[in-house]
Amino acid sequence: MKSENIKKISISIFILISIFFLDRISKILILNILEDTGQVDIYINSFLNFYLVWNKGIGFGLLSSDQDLFYNVVTILIVLINFVIIYLLFKEKGIKYYFLIVILGGSLGNLFDRMYYRAVPDFFDLNYNGYHWFIFNVADIFITIGIILLILAELISYKKSK
Repeated sequence: MKSENIKKISISIFILISIFFLDRISKILILNILEDTGQVDIYINSFLNFYLVWNKGIGFGLLSSDQDLFYNVVTILIVLINFVIIYLLFKEKGIKYYFLIVILGGSLGNLFDRMYYRAVPDFFDLNYNGYHWFIFNVADIFITIGIILLILAELISYKKSK
């Protein structure tokens, strides 16, 4: 194996593990607060609160359902999407490869929670003048950043090809 491939794989594993552990640590801290106080409803400022909700859907609480069959189908779909991302990692050579790693790192963090807790703890509550955004977690942040960067890279690549 070429040394540049070993370096790329090492960097990828480092990014993946770092994202996974940042997500795990943040969730463990929030769940420790829940264990100590019985709830997580922490006012930080007029823009940010920590408020724990258990998400049985996908990112930002979309497709949430209490039905086990639907939950299991969504979980299987997420696993399949992760396999597609892994397949794309073998095909991608440029910067988009690292954006896929960021998405995969976040996705694996949430998938762990789906398997371990049967729901994903979300706790960042952004709001402005009483209007609240979806409640999300660290893994969701990395998934979103990865997707936005991947879309921008595709747009730039498309524009260069014209």
